[in-house]
Amino acid sequence: MNRREKYSVLFACVLILAIIVYQFGISPFLEKKRLFERQVASKTQALEKVMLLKSEYEKILNKSENLKKIYSQREKKFTLFAFLEKLAVQAGVNGKIDYMKPSSSLDKISKTELSIVEMKLKEITLSQLMSYLYLVETSKNVVFVKRLAITMDGKKKRSISAVLHAETIKS
Repeated sequence: MNRREKYSVLFACVLILAIIVYQFGISPFLEKKRLFERQVASKTQALEKVMLLKSEYEKILNKSENLKKIYSQREKKFTLFAFLEKLAVQAGVNGKIDYMKPSSSLDKISKTELSIVEMKLKEITLSQLMSYLYLVETSKNVVFVKRLAITMDGKKKRSISAVLHAETIKS
């Protein structure tokens, strides 16, 4: 073989060797690096999501602890029925109570027992209803009006009837 052919064969061997090194050495390394970078990005997003969920959980837990503290400060013999009657006296609507139906239920999600009272007030004014609802909603006993239905009374022009569902967690 002459000199030029030797260089051509040598160049071809070096080229083949470079292709083999790239194909079996460098290329898998670069592919693994790209895969690793994608995994790191994915795990970083997952970690950010977990941190966000953790902060939301801590907020909910803090609210739960505050509610437990409020519930523990209630009178030992607290009942929603008696509490609503007491507020009716304060608001001046105790003589307007048509009926009060106490009941209880279990919250499906939190598994806590709820005390519920359905109450009908007849022939009251809107301002009396507003003052009563204000007393219920702003009490420190954490009582909520879940539902309220208001109808006009036909007997008196300015009077209304209201049916409300109040609830709280049972002590």
